Amino acid sequence: MSINFGPQHPAAHGVLRLVLLLEGEVIKKADPHIGLLHRGTEKLLEYRNAVQGLPYVDRLDYVSMMVMEHAYSLAIERSVNIRVHRRYKLIRILVSELTRILNHLLAISTHAMDVGALTPFLWAFEEREKLMNFYEMLSGARMHAAYVRPGGVASDIPAGFFSSLYKFLQSFSYRIDEIEDMLTYNRIWYQRLRGVGEISVENALNYGFTGPMLRGTGLGWDLRYLRGYDLYNKIKFFVPVGLFSDCLDRYLVRVEEMRQSITISSVAAKYILEESFDKDYDMIDNKKIRTKRGFMKHNMESLIHHFKMYTEGIRFSNKDVYISVEAPKGEFGVYYRSEGESTPYRARLKAPGFLHLAGLDFLSKNEKLADVVAIIGTLDVVFGEIDR
Repeated sequence: MSINFGPQHPAAHGVLRLVLLLEGEVIKKADPHIGLLHRGTEKLLEYRNAVQGLPYVDRLDYVSMMVMEHAYSLAIERSVNIRVHRRYKLIRILVSELTRILNHLLAISTHAMDVGALTPFLWAFEEREKLMNFYEMLSGARMHAAYVRPGGVASDIPAGFFSSLYKFLQSFSYRIDEIEDMLTYNRIWYQRLRGVGEISVENALNYGFTGPMLRGTGLGWDLRYLRGYDLYNKIKFFVPVGLFSDCLDRYLVRVEEMRQSITISSVAAKYILEESFDKDYDMIDNKKIRTKRGFMKHNMESLIHHFKMYTEGIRFSNKDVYISVEAPKGEFGVYYRSEGESTPYRARLKAPGFLHLAGLDFLSKNEKLADVVAIIGTLDVVFGEIDR
């Protein structure tokens, strides 16, 4: 029997149509139909300059906004050969890890709610509100911040931010303990997820899995650790991996990643406070891209470059650029092909959720119909980045 799972089903996020071929309650084939949220983001980026394209990446993975901005900004900086100040690299690491916590809270709590546990959802969203307050302190917006930008960040850390942050980081680990008391040590939760949606390391690599989906198989692949972009190589942290490659391991990996994000955020905040800060230092020390403050006192050429940059945008170098970061869902990549213009000739995005959803047929084969909900929950799919 062939049935439609979604897009009306709550676990299908409103934009996934899954055509399932069943034999009784056992799934023989799962065919994802995507594109219901397609907005043509890649083509829109090809008609925008570097700064104008930034708000579009905010709307891709719309629960990991600043990590999307981070990847986009790194790609622009590589193309234009911009060197970013150490202070702003640390701020980027801090906001990226807060965003990772923000994402995993949603992923774990909605997964639990899909399976049948409501209380963790209420707890997690209380913590998400606190994180949204940090977003608002930094950028003035609670979701689409446009805070991480090519060359640095939109503005420096405001007064009172760190005192609020330390209070949150000290108390948040106890909230994780509460969620684990409700779920990890609950025999219903354990029996519901253990042995469901299993995949080997070899198959996970063949399907292009990254992030918690790949680390759940036991392979410690983390771009923050392996490539150390920005200043991740200066911060010590632990990369959690699974043992049994199933839904429960993927849940446990995300829980431990939140604990590691607390450590990374604390260290990054400590380094930022120790960093000397010159109030006259501009983010980009290159007059042909952006001038220092008081540029009109320097020379007319600086004023001309400043005017051209704001009217035409930054001119890309004539080369191909691909940058990927360890987003909460996996490896998120930005590819730019430019020909010396202020807009890219080609823009392409690598979304981890697209590849994870492509592996759903393998993950759900010979599982029960009710297990599809549990498997989709551990995929942590957001269709802004999948449909694009």
